[in-house]
Amino acid sequence: MLKGTLCTVRHLLAADLNDYIAKVNDLPSRGEFFSMQFKSPEAMRREFLQTGLVSEDSELFLIEDLHQNIIGTITHFKSRTPAGREIGYRLFDPQRSGRGYTTEATRLLVNYLFMAYPYHRLELLMDPFNTASERIAQKCGFTQEGLMRQAFFINGAMHDVKMYSLLRHEWQANLAVAQR
Repeated sequence: MLKGTLCTVRHLLAADLNDYIAKVNDLPSRGEFFSMQFKSPEAMRREFLQTGLVSEDSELFLIEDLHQNIIGTITHFKSRTPAGREIGYRLFDPQRSGRGYTTEATRLLVNYLFMAYPYHRLELLMDPFNTASERIAQKCGFTQEGLMRQAFFINGAMHDVKMYSLLRHEWQANLAVAQR
């Protein structure tokens, strides 16, 4: 479990499963930047029973507020290169946006990944118009690398994707500055 001042990042438990499935499959809460694809509840239950939604390919965490309400998810998964991981996040309630939950959850996960694994590079990909996600990347020390043209299919159309990355030595430098 990763604890911050605003939120906790933890693995999904069996007791969370029904609430998690309902929130993940609530299509109207996804907003304009997330795919409308969803999985069957039974397929998600089977996957949870088999892996706990943790594997070498990906690891899913819940984001909880201070009252232990599940407010979102954050995950890391295989990137295009073996030395890196991609991070993805989502808040379930748009009313909670802009309050720092996702930024803190991202910082907690970044620290965990660089301290526990030999990854050299972490990536965040986002829609170019998703300014909230871009602010999270910038606050967490990620650097914009460029634009991948028409790389994601979301809501019936191809979309460009901005790529941000954070390298291990950049994270270490940011950590050293923060500890002064």
